[in-house]
Amino acid sequence: MKIWLSIVVIALVPAICVASGLPRSTPEQQGVSSSDVLAFVEALDQVDAMNSVMVVRHGHVIAEGWWTPYRASARHSLYSLSKSFTSTAVGFAIAEGKLSVNDSVLSFFPEDAPVDPSSNLKAMRVSDLLRMSTGHQREPGRAGSEPWTKIFLAQEVPFRPGTHFLYNTSGTYMQSAIVQKVTGQTTLDYLRPRLFEPLGIEEPVWETSPQGISLGGYGLSVRTEDIAKFGQLYLQKGMWQGKQLLPAAWIEAATARQTSNGSNPDSDWEQGYGYQFWRCRHGVYRGDGAFGQYCIVMDDHDTVVAITSGVKNMPAVLQLVWDKLLPALKSNELPAANQAHQQLADKLQNVSVRLPDGGDKPGALLGKTFTFPANQQNLESLTIESGPGDRQVTLVTRVAGSEQRLVCSYGQWHDGHAAWGSMPRQVASAAAGWTNDRFNARVCFYETPFITTLRIEPSGDEITLNAETNVGFTQTKLPELVGKAR
Repeated sequence: MKIWLSIVVIALVPAICVASGLPRSTPEQQGVSSSDVLAFVEALDQVDAMNSVMVVRHGHVIAEGWWTPYRASARHSLYSLSKSFTSTAVGFAIAEGKLSVNDSVLSFFPEDAPVDPSSNLKAMRVSDLLRMSTGHQREPGRAGSEPWTKIFLAQEVPFRPGTHFLYNTSGTYMQSAIVQKVTGQTTLDYLRPRLFEPLGIEEPVWETSPQGISLGGYGLSVRTEDIAKFGQLYLQKGMWQGKQLLPAAWIEAATARQTSNGSNPDSDWEQGYGYQFWRCRHGVYRGDGAFGQYCIVMDDHDTVVAITSGVKNMPAVLQLVWDKLLPALKSNELPAANQAHQQLADKLQNVSVRLPDGGDKPGALLGKTFTFPANQQNLESLTIESGPGDRQVTLVTRVAGSEQRLVCSYGQWHDGHAAWGSMPRQVASAAAGWTNDRFNARVCFYETPFITTLRIEPSGDEITLNAETNVGFTQTKLPELVGKAR
């Protein structure tokens, strides 16, 4: 079995370029103390569960780490960080003269327009979609057999567009639909030669609606370094390797405060909203997605921070950036600090998602099969088998008539494929441990923020199975199941 470890800052060498990636450097060469970066990483490591972090200073990666089994090579779901990429596509289309921020939203979809559109709907412009000020009181749905564009346009618009902030993922979908209307390509395909290929972002994946339109507001998956490159493009005002990809004027407009979204000076969610970018405290802006997917751009400090995670408390992660990293950004190069730099490298090489409780001494459940009455999880039976390798067990389940085998290693992660609860079958890593006779396992779906914890407790000839996911949009704890020995 191959154990994936983090690839970290290049130690004590001149800045180099890794393949099509950003150049690497030591923190000190870019005016940051390795000790301060280490304190930042150690603080992040106390958060359950971080997935990855990359810090870019003066265009150079000075720290990068992936919490095993997360890895540099794997794409990661961005959730609403996708929105910033969608508005970027709008920016490209505007630069090419295909549309304007002042265009009426209705004008793009005459076939989906209501019979008698309201004056507020008629007044809704592309700029209102971009700044989450469509005039809706509640977000339009995205379900059913009707085109999502038609559902959006049928929604009541009680407020004058531009006067009322409402976070509106359906509004971002409409931006994606408009891009497809005016270019004849999905937002994903439209961005390939304009953004993804120039930045060396390989094999991006973007889910689509039933109508074949890139989802826009979510559904994009790219790698951590791709997030950092995207932020660096914005930091450089649209310039990349000597070529102006996106007009600087668009960058300025997209990241400026285009609308008010609150008045709390201590909240990073109430500092104003741009064109699918959030304004932050400290003069910073960001794109972000559910459960802690971040592209943080610090213009005044020439710094970009990319983070992927599966956290319940998103503000706490930003607070660590402000408290630990921001004060460490100095204007001049610092003296080399070999020992501190090595400590940082060692830390980043050994960060890991928390392993399940317990040791490697099997309990009484090993080798027994348990069956379950009908349940919403469609779990019919469960067996814990030894092997196939040393220090491994295989969790064998029968779900909806189909057998699934998940190999778990003791004390480390084992790569495979898994499905559990609402998670479809996909790449995952699993680890296990025994606490006396109780079996504990964690399944990390490492292209997503989701980590499922399983606890199987024996009681006579029965077991209780509890499954819980670290984060979720609804309930994260599945109903307890009781199985009987067969």
